Amino acid sequence: MFKKALAVGALAVLAIFSVPTAANAASYGDGGDNNATVVATAGQAVTLSFGGFAAGETTVASAPDAVTLSTLKVVKTASKPAGPNGAVSYTATATQPGSYTITVSSASNVATATFTVVPTDASGNVTGNGSGSGSLPNTGLETPMLIVWGAGGALVLGIALVFVLSVVRRNKSAA
Repeated sequence: MFKKALAVGALAVLAIFSVPTAANAASYGDGGDNNATVVATAGQAVTLSFGGFAAGETTVASAPDAVTLSTLKVVKTASKPAGPNGAVSYTATATQPGSYTITVSSASNVATATFTVVPTDASGNVTGNGSGSGSLPNTGLETPMLIVWGAGGALVLGIALVFVLSVVRRNKSAA
């Protein structure tokens, strides 16, 4: 009985620690505007720069239908070679407010950027978020990881204590 419980516990610990590593296995490169956010008004052209590619390497950019890259209306992809320093730039515009992800990939690297278009009113003033900070709100876990790990450790210790006390009680009653 004890060996089965130990095996189940070991499998549970293995599952807890192996799942996050599988989620982080994708290589998204480290160049350019990786995960950067560029904010513009509707119809305003912005230049997105991506780096980390091999010199002269063919890069392929993809964007949603509402975004125009350079002069092409991108339905699926657009292609451009990287410069001698491994960087490539695309000009993006969109007329509909929203947040769009631009992905540039090659054989050696994948870089992404978020292109956010904010609405304007009839007088040309930007509407929406009046703070003007230009940053997105934090949507992640706000509890410090030390507290999370401490609570998890206390839970595991509590379960172990209950298990040990039940084993001791069984041994006393059997004797």
